[in-house]
Amino acid sequence: MSRSTRPLLIIVGGTDPVLRGYCIEQAAAYPIALIDTKPPSWQQHLVVDHEVADTHDPEAVVAAGLALAARHCIAGVVTWDEYTLVPTAELAARLNVPGNSAAAMTACRDKATSRRLFDEHGVPSATSTRVDNLTAAKAAALRTGFPVVLKPSSHAASIGVVRVDTPEELPGAWEFAAAGAGDQGPEGSGVLVEEYLSGPEISVECVTQHGVTTALAVTRKEVAFPPYFEEVGHTVSAGDPLLPEVAPVAVQAVRALGVTAGVQHVEMRLTASGPRIIEVNSRIGGDMIGQLVHLATGLDLPRIASDIACGQLPDLTPTAHSTAAIKIIYPPATGTLAKRDLSIRPGPEYPWLHQVTWLRDIGERVVLPPAGNLNTSSRVGFLIVTADSSEEAQDSLSCLTDALTLSVTP
Repeated sequence: MSRSTRPLLIIVGGTDPVLRGYCIEQAAAYPIALIDTKPPSWQQHLVVDHEVADTHDPEAVVAAGLALAARHCIAGVVTWDEYTLVPTAELAARLNVPGNSAAAMTACRDKATSRRLFDEHGVPSATSTRVDNLTAAKAAALRTGFPVVLKPSSHAASIGVVRVDTPEELPGAWEFAAAGAGDQGPEGSGVLVEEYLSGPEISVECVTQHGVTTALAVTRKEVAFPPYFEEVGHTVSAGDPLLPEVAPVAVQAVRALGVTAGVQHVEMRLTASGPRIIEVNSRIGGDMIGQLVHLATGLDLPRIASDIACGQLPDLTPTAHSTAAIKIIYPPATGTLAKRDLSIRPGPEYPWLHQVTWLRDIGERVVLPPAGNLNTSSRVGFLIVTADSSEEAQDSLSCLTDALTLSVTP
């Protein structure tokens, strides 16, 4: 451990080297201290100091932060981990640095509270009822009208989320959602029975400082494996014509939850009656969305989040005008990955191919949704491309799909 001559930025959790490595690297404009469940490894060269703690436990995170503050001057605290939003807010308050209130982060994490606040503030959303058993779920579904969606109140990554079209499907769907709710965050409880919002799914990437929210980009999503909601692709285009339409709704949702600082990933559906909110995640979107925003617009979301956490004015000036897209690779079946190969490689011959990343090695078990999810080996890898338009990006991804070889042994 070395003592920095500049105040440190504490990063709480979110240290996955593949999906969050770019966040830590781009935040390293500040000297970094890390609070995580294990000592730094791959990011050791970026970290000035660290504390090991249970990042889901507010008391443990606060104690770790106070230990770091005893050794260094602290400029701010940030996280991009959904499950550490409340502990990070409590630490920021304890250290008297910029941040959101724990109440606002709890409102984001607990979707039942989110729905109530959306309703109170006139934010277009979905009818929702929190239930604790199948009998109550049946009653709520009949009141709402099929199709409905069941989801854990405080989970993420579409874990436990399922569409139900008929009363006969409800018992199986309840079992799936309740199992997902069994390991959800402590901010909420039970399962929500919600109105199904029909239409394309998008997210709006926002930044908020001193309670003023600016919508920066639109992410258009591809969802697969119905009746589940597995996100299998995202596309970000600078100057997306949807932004002026959806930005006011996203800003309204952020304000309703009491969010005053940081970067927000606001999910919504474009329904026949207009944009309607699914949820507000008060952190950078997953699945490399922050990297897509950077490639498409030049805007650096991890650096923006770090600047706001440290009380600095972020630079929100776009420096690029492009499109970036990601395709997440799933196996053709559940089993043992026997072969994975892409005949096209990043390089001068294919300048539009930005990144090829494998998440599973040959010989590892892969599991299709719904048994597999983000945490249980459902994904084999991902591809990121850049292009001049969304259509061109999709053509490139189709070309890559044709060049991809995947084989699974049952």
